[in-house]
Amino acid sequence: MKLLIDFFPIFLFFAAFKIWGIYIATAVAIAATVLQIGYLRYKHGKVEPMQWLSLGVIVLFGGATLLSHSDTFIKWKPTVLYWLMGSALLGGQLFFGKNLLKSLMGSQMELPESAWRTMNWSWTGFFAAMGVLNLWVAYTFDTDTWVTFKLFGGMGLMFVFVLAQALYLSRYVKDTEETKGPQA
Repeated sequence: MKLLIDFFPIFLFFAAFKIWGIYIATAVAIAATVLQIGYLRYKHGKVEPMQWLSLGVIVLFGGATLLSHSDTFIKWKPTVLYWLMGSALLGGQLFFGKNLLKSLMGSQMELPESAWRTMNWSWTGFFAAMGVLNLWVAYTFDTDTWVTFKLFGGMGLMFVFVLAQALYLSRYVKDTEETKGPQA
């Protein structure tokens, strides 16, 4: 259910684009993100910092798209969001000596420091690469192709990356039978 809520604005943006074009789709994405944040705030009483950041970026870049009537701004939105997330991970590690992934997920899994560090660097690199890839698609292909890539390409690459992370992390997960010991 959480995944559906997270991707709600993207799905609506895609559908609205296919029906009405980029400017209506941009307005729909802004409204959907505001609704998403409102729902999360009502349902859970809090909103994650990355979701607030996403709201700010869509309002800023979506608003600039609508005011200037130029799709350039909305095409930059994913790149800016990717680079901000990657920069947060990088800055936390380099300037504050804090692994933000470990801070967020440390209570859910036990990993050696080297694995947390590798995961942090790999996500930083992934976000940097995704930002560049988004710009390449946005400026090499037409808007229809970019919108399709934004939904299917971006989500597909994220899925593959998460799967690769899971495979990497699987070497650190202890088998439940080994940790329980012999049964009587």
